[in-house]
Amino acid sequence: MKLKEFKAEFFRKLLPLFPETEVESFFYLLTEAYLEKKRIQLALEPELEINEEQLEQFQKALGRLLQQEPIQYILGNTEFFGYPFQVNQHTLIPRPETEELVAWIIEDVKNKNQENSHHKPLNSKITILDIGTGSGCIPISLAKELPYAKISSIDVSKEALQMAQRNAELNEVEVNFIQQDILTTESLPEKYDVIVSNPPYVRILEKEMMHQNVLDFEPDLALFVENENPLIFYRKIAQLAKEALTENGTLYFEINEYLPEEMKSLLKGFGYKEIELKKDIFGKNRMCSASLR
Repeated sequence: MKLKEFKAEFFRKLLPLFPETEVESFFYLLTEAYLEKKRIQLALEPELEINEEQLEQFQKALGRLLQQEPIQYILGNTEFFGYPFQVNQHTLIPRPETEELVAWIIEDVKNKNQENSHHKPLNSKITILDIGTGSGCIPISLAKELPYAKISSIDVSKEALQMAQRNAELNEVEVNFIQQDILTTESLPEKYDVIVSNPPYVRILEKEMMHQNVLDFEPDLALFVENENPLIFYRKIAQLAKEALTENGTLYFEINEYLPEEMKSLLKGFGYKEIELKKDIFGKNRMCSASLR
């Protein structure tokens, strides 16, 4: 079968469900994965034939897309902060706003290093803890960008940690992964210069605003909290971080865009200072930082 014949079928079936630009993106992601050919190469081979095995791969992917399964799960991988990450149904698909959180931390750490270099170098001993790691995208990206940091990461899910460990190996960095339920944790194992978390924060009441592909395929455990107690993870982490941050340490969160003022009140209640809300590229309050000094 010619690839262009399958392409016509692919577009015809998916266009009722997705915008054309997205269908086009799906198609070329699949051709790159299954044929190892970039879009420009395909343009030079308009009559390219695909064999039965390749056609079966494409047909299976099309069937899964028709069920609105995310393309990242079909391919088994995605990109975050320019680095490759494997993903599966035990891990959330990393989001662009989380990249913004990582960029903010890197910028702050580098600025702080420069300020401190006049006194004593921080490079050799900065410690970072990530809570609720999922695919490992936050700690692994930080390890790539801040190679002098000592990074640990906690998650309750054994399956997520297995994937995060694979991603650390894939990106050739060392992260200390720990299986632990943060909600039943009484204290953190050491002192940290940075504690960061992107915990579950979507209230059940917000489900109706979410796309079906997220609801049907991404792990509930990593997404949702009860309407009555939406800041349960933030409260626990803020409490633990109060004892575990170094003197000049900073706490960073990705937050629910609908609850920024509640987040500020919670952090103030624990005695945090310099509480800063930060908007993402869409102008939504999606991040915050706080310190105890």
